[in-house]
Amino acid sequence: MAQMTMAKALNEGLRRALEDNPKVLLMGEDIGKLGGVFRVTDGLQKDFGEDRIIDSPLAESGIVGTSVGLAIRGYRPVCEIQFDGFVYPAFDQIVSQVAKLHSRSHGVYKMALVIRIPFGGQIGAIEHHSESPEGYFAHTAGLRVVSPTTPNDAYWMIQQAITHDDPIIFCEPKCRYWEKGEVDLDRPPRGLFDAHVAREGTDVTVIAYGPSVRTAVRAAEAASAEGRSVEVIDARSIAPLDFPPMVASVQKTGRLVVVAEAPANASVASEVVARLTEECFYSLRAPALRVTGYHTPYPPSRVEEEYLPNIDRILDAVDRVMGFES
Repeated sequence: MAQMTMAKALNEGLRRALEDNPKVLLMGEDIGKLGGVFRVTDGLQKDFGEDRIIDSPLAESGIVGTSVGLAIRGYRPVCEIQFDGFVYPAFDQIVSQVAKLHSRSHGVYKMALVIRIPFGGQIGAIEHHSESPEGYFAHTAGLRVVSPTTPNDAYWMIQQAITHDDPIIFCEPKCRYWEKGEVDLDRPPRGLFDAHVAREGTDVTVIAYGPSVRTAVRAAEAASAEGRSVEVIDARSIAPLDFPPMVASVQKTGRLVVVAEAPANASVASEVVARLTEECFYSLRAPALRVTGYHTPYPPSRVEEEYLPNIDRILDAVDRVMGFES
């Protein structure tokens, strides 16, 4: 076991992927000499050269479009979008080309492409630097969307994503980059698309992903002081969603709260609630609730805390589903 931050774990995972396969290369704005704005790629260009760690122009459509061509030629490009809100200039490339070329070519072309996106809030940043665009990509057939929440997951999931033959949107919770945790350098804890129980409980199921998982766990710890046992599930994969562990948990607890930073309207959180209501209708003892960001443009950083799901809002939802029968 090694102690490292999520940023360092991603760096080490990318390094290992680069060492294992000469067809892996990285492309993005300032990822080479600077090492990325979050230093996730720090030192990689020095060790692997400018032909494999490529500083691109400030053109997200060009980054992704070039990566599409490289993937067609058998490379495994990993392109970085510097901030979540910068991905939209590449949206046409991602939805029209990345997601569809494998199907369009009847399987002739693989699209083994990873698009890394630092996403979510909690860093006090300005507009276009704290968004949650994962729902756009989860809605798009042909794309897979995942998000690590611990350094150990980050280390293994980035490697698993690079070796996968489908295009993967890799959403990195930027507010967790500097949190430390243990990393097992020898064996991955689970599959790339597997959800897992982050904290066991019996009264309420709380499902979260990305930056919201730690908040949900802290809320569960606070709830335990009040005698309530909250189970927290880390979805990890947003598309596809791993429903069997979620179904098992809701059938056990009979109550469901879903937490995400993205607005609830037409969201991943809404899909989780809909599917689990279908699967667990006769087990539910209260209506499922969502605790999410609000349906407004991301606010100025000084009111960010009022916008994002927090412990109090999650505990309020737990109280509501616990009190429904009475």
